[in-house]
Amino acid sequence: MRIVPVLDIKGGVVVRAKAGRRDEYRPIVTPLSASADPVGVAEGLRGLHPFRTFYVADLDAIEGRGDNDAALGRLCEMPAAPELWVDAGLRDERSLSRFLEHPPLRPVIGSESRPDIELLRRFRDHPALILSLDFFSDGYRGPANLLADPELWPRRIIVMTLARVGSASGPDYARLRQIKALAGRRDVVAAGGIRNEADIRELSLLGIEAALVATSLHDGTLSREQLADFG
Repeated sequence: MRIVPVLDIKGGVVVRAKAGRRDEYRPIVTPLSASADPVGVAEGLRGLHPFRTFYVADLDAIEGRGDNDAALGRLCEMPAAPELWVDAGLRDERSLSRFLEHPPLRPVIGSESRPDIELLRRFRDHPALILSLDFFSDGYRGPANLLADPELWPRRIIVMTLARVGSASGPDYARLRQIKALAGRRDVVAAGGIRNEADIRELSLLGIEAALVATSLHDGTLSREQLADFG
């Protein structure tokens, strides 16, 4: 079981996410960094624990308002460059291939950005590909047949419960159990609502591979000592 810190980037800075209401996201204020600069925040997080992987949501790219490629480039140039799981609203083969050509980047295909299943059908066997099954307050967003057919899923799946992000309401255990049962031997990653060490240990008991975490790292709920127990 490992912890993967989240960097939600909008307008070139890290923002604090809240329940998927992206119009309300504001630059993060955290004791781990003097600013909301992505590299500064990442370095602050690494001051807690030597994280080898970060999850990055390029919110501008997801919403079709440009991109944060410059910030991604700077993160890739950090000492001991981390592996970056990047959701940049990938919509076609050309944009996906651009990420696959750069090994530090692991492209995340978000179900909310998919009009159909064709891109997954062609690339599901690529070892670098990650699928995010996205659930908002009004439920799942994405092609219905993608959620219903695990044969379309790649090796790693994120269960992204956006309605719980930043809410300190706890993971959606029922949904995670459901997806885990469908996923077979694939790796399942939990995202949304993770509060503390008890949640992490419960997820580990469910066989969850990793947890995407932000709020509990910045507010100190997960301490340096607790993080040392995880990967």
